[in-house]
Amino acid sequence: MNGKSALGAILVVVGGLVAMKFFGIHLGGIIGFLMPFILIGLGVVGVKNDSKLIGGTLIVVGAFMLMGKMMGLITLLLAIGLIVWGVSIFKRERRA
Repeated sequence: MNGKSALGAILVVVGGLVAMKFFGIHLGGIIGFLMPFILIGLGVVGVKNDSKLIGGTLIVVGAFMLMGKMMGLITLLLAIGLIVWGVSIFKRERRA
């Protein structure tokens, strides 16, 4: 892909996003969720292309962003685990 093709693709994507916003379709949440995965993917490509410092930095930043987005799910799983652990303790006391 040469420079003019890349510029054309970028202009089409930006124009499409502007048009979607005009019609009331917002992709901010989806793009905000995909951004950590994009950074991690670019970091992996950087590491494979012998740019370990930049690639590693992108992977770390993407991982921190992903942890921030997934913290609600991690908290929910932790709460479920605590509930299951508490119920199992009650069941062991009844058997004894």
